[in-house]
Amino acid sequence: MYLQIKQTNIGYSTTLISNVNADLNLGEVCLLIGNNGVGKTTLIKSILNQIPLLNGEVFINNKNIKNLSVKEVAENIAVVFSKSIVPQNYTVEDLVSLGKYIYYPFYFELKKEDREEVSGIIEELDLDQYKHTLLKNLSDGNLQKAFIGRALTQNSPIIILDEPTTHLDEKNKIIILKTLRKLAKEQNKLILFSSHDWRLAKEFADKIWYVKDKQLFSGIVEDVLLQHSELTNASLFQVNENFVAPKIIAPNFYKEMLYSLLQKNFQKDLSSFNFDFHDNIWVISRDSQEWKCESFEEIINLVKIIY
Repeated sequence: MYLQIKQTNIGYSTTLISNVNADLNLGEVCLLIGNNGVGKTTLIKSILNQIPLLNGEVFINNKNIKNLSVKEVAENIAVVFSKSIVPQNYTVEDLVSLGKYIYYPFYFELKKEDREEVSGIIEELDLDQYKHTLLKNLSDGNLQKAFIGRALTQNSPIIILDEPTTHLDEKNKIIILKTLRKLAKEQNKLILFSSHDWRLAKEFADKIWYVKDKQLFSGIVEDVLLQHSELTNASLFQVNENFVAPKIIAPNFYKEMLYSLLQKNFQKDLSSFNFDFHDNIWVISRDSQEWKCESFEEIINLVKIIY
């Protein structure tokens, strides 16, 4: 395995994640997921040796991370944090080019093939029109993509990204994740990225590292999702203390939509109602009566009349 974490406690003065045992190989994409404050960023910084381990060991290509110099860590791992210092007078091209300077002194001029690679990455990230734009004039989403571009040009075998899709719209999120998966599979890179959105795992990740209750659960995406139902059953907000939900039989998406709709509009006990969705029709029953509705608007109007 290229990245190994062995019997490690992660944290500062107190342990955030205990007895971590996990590994990843080149060519794999892994999603690191967990609620705010559980230690995802701390875990990333521990892998980078920016935070000392409370105990245990981290190995990169069978070398203990503690024994690697800062330059050797950079040659092995490219990293993008969710909050990065923005060089005020740099353009997108300048920032993306920075990834090359772990191999050269800053007074060197990049080779022709380096410049071509930088241009290719800028184009692949759909940033070509912003190539000469100052970073301070970019949207949050395009700025995030530029930082990811810098990591890609570093050509390290491992790329770690902390919340890389936070500021991105759907189109740009897909561009980034498709690019990362392509890198993993075609260039044999190890990609580890954190997110709050478990749904990304099904489409883009091979493995999941799931942090919960001070433990790290790891494995193939589908296995971990099936073992932790809270990842696949989205919890609904309880914003109305007087609302009591009816019985709803419907696919999860429709069920959540109806629950939210009723809770927004009724501060009542609706437990005597049954809602059953099939063949694109809602069948609503209460006591011995039954109604049919084709839209959510019809449901709202009906419930207002009969209750």
